[in-house]
Amino acid sequence: IMCTGVRFSDSKGNMYFGRNLDWCESYGERVVVTPRGARIPSPFLGAIEPKYACVGTAIVVNGAPCYFDCGNEAGLAVGGLNFPGYAQFAEGPAEGGVNLAVYEFPLWIASQFSTVAEVRSALKKVTLVAKAPNEGYAVAQLHWIVGDAKESIVIECQADGMHVYDNGLDVLTNQPPFPWHAENVRNYMHVSCEHPEPVTWTRDTLKAFGTGAGMVGFPGGYDPASRFVRAAYLNANYPTEEGEAANVTRLFRTLEGCSMCKGAGKMGDGRYEYTLFSDGFSSATRTYYWCTYDEPARHSLCLDDYDLDGTELVTVAQ
Repeated sequence: IMCTGVRFSDSKGNMYFGRNLDWCESYGERVVVTPRGARIPSPFLGAIEPKYACVGTAIVVNGAPCYFDCGNEAGLAVGGLNFPGYAQFAEGPAEGGVNLAVYEFPLWIASQFSTVAEVRSALKKVTLVAKAPNEGYAVAQLHWIVGDAKESIVIECQADGMHVYDNGLDVLTNQPPFPWHAENVRNYMHVSCEHPEPVTWTRDTLKAFGTGAGMVGFPGGYDPASRFVRAAYLNANYPTEEGEAANVTRLFRTLEGCSMCKGAGKMGDGRYEYTLFSDGFSSATRTYYWCTYDEPARHSLCLDDYDLDGTELVTVAQ
């Protein structure tokens, strides 16, 4: 599974957070609202009791929403992206602190906290345990991006424990670990959206062929490193927009710049990987947006249209 995540804020301090999910088949995922009154079964906590209602894309297993990504009513969002070959979690719960199964980590974050600062502080006591929701699923090999109106962090668990990184680029893709990606973007500092001015070499004056000439050498592949650079570049250079519609368009156009179509990348078993869906959350209107590969028109769901004090999960067909 290959994925790309992006976060930015508008001029009024509203967060927009979204992701692509790239794979070859659906897991039967749906858009799911978790209200404050829900009591979600948890293998180590007994139950997760939400402080904040949240909405996102999930599969529901034994009453627990296993969120791929979600945003909450306070303006905090989290997304899990594939991290194979590097992710490593505890084999069992640790004494003291908070023990969480990997699959419930996004729900725990979105239902319990309102800011990245709160999450960062709480993670000091957290152990993520390699436990799947049931025997029909494997333990997902993930890392996570968590964002609010001011900042984002990346959370990675490896053999030497949990690492929490400040994410000044506000994007994430897949392996290798985040620090490698943050260093690799330095190879593209010369890339610019500005139109190059003519230059003189010996007796010839050289002029750019056209718009985009400042991007020669910009990575166009679908590998995680290339998508990370593209996401970081587009997120940094997209002009400031005003209003919900323009910023939602910005979010999805940025994600499109890193999306995959069938035929672009073939896996070892011969199947093509492509962007099954893209989604995003606006803290400005507490609205969740999504579109799929076969239905690119965007759909939306506003948290305020639901009973956020309810006790039952609300599932919407994706």
